[in-house]
Amino acid sequence: MHAYCRFPYFLPCLVISVYAVGVLVACWWLPETLHMHDKKVNKRCDSCDVLEASAEESDEKDYVIEVEERKISQKANLLRNWPLMSVIIVYCVFSLQEIAYAEIFSLWAVSDKKYGGLSFSSQDVGEVLAISGFGLLLFQLLLYPPIEKVLGPITVTRLSAAVSIPLLASYPYIAMLSGITLHLVINIASVLRNTLSVALVTGLFILQNNAVPQSQRAAANGISMTAMSVFKAFGPAGGGALFSWAQKRQVAAFLPGDQLVFFVLNLVQFIGLLLTFKPFLAQPHE
Repeated sequence: MHAYCRFPYFLPCLVISVYAVGVLVACWWLPETLHMHDKKVNKRCDSCDVLEASAEESDEKDYVIEVEERKISQKANLLRNWPLMSVIIVYCVFSLQEIAYAEIFSLWAVSDKKYGGLSFSSQDVGEVLAISGFGLLLFQLLLYPPIEKVLGPITVTRLSAAVSIPLLASYPYIAMLSGITLHLVINIASVLRNTLSVALVTGLFILQNNAVPQSQRAAANGISMTAMSVFKAFGPAGGGALFSWAQKRQVAAFLPGDQLVFFVLNLVQFIGLLLTFKPFLAQPHE
């Protein structure tokens, strides 16, 4: 216990590392999803020769078709696949906004009330993030699948982006609250914000996988993750610089203080929302 007191950030790092080792071990039992080997038909008895011959012939035809489709898809240039590239660009825009929000939220929460913050301690911020994470887990397991089946991934993405805009715009006014009311409202707002964000990203992942054949999904995800990482690299620096600039504008006539911060976040969110519509975002069948 005393060791954790000396190194307060050791425990979360240890838990994450143990969890990562568990996932690594579990990967050994992952089933194969894309079969690249030859299909074989096992004969069981002499009385089934005719049936097995027919099944073998059908399997061979299916295999030939699969091989041909795989050859065609492997020759296709992913960078010329506009349905895929448009989804990746939209994903990058939302990822930039998301990482900037994550950077700004903690800074805003611990800043003093006189600067438009919440005057939270690090423990208060940790509790808000923990509650948000638990709410996010429940949403992903229980609510997102039926919602996606009814509305579809593109509608879920658009609705999530649209609802996030007024929610973020309310953050500077949440800072005017105090006591238990402040803690209750900011926890609700944080849970909503995180669930909307993950619903948006999940919808984009579905659209991305639908934009390419199965044999190209690994390459498509590699391109997507690389592009997203580049955009996310600018998020913390941009978010920190924006927050620092806003602290110097407490008495500005237009968008004073933290109002500027959430206005810029909403501006990026709005740009991402516009990009989810035609003619920019193309569906695979188009």
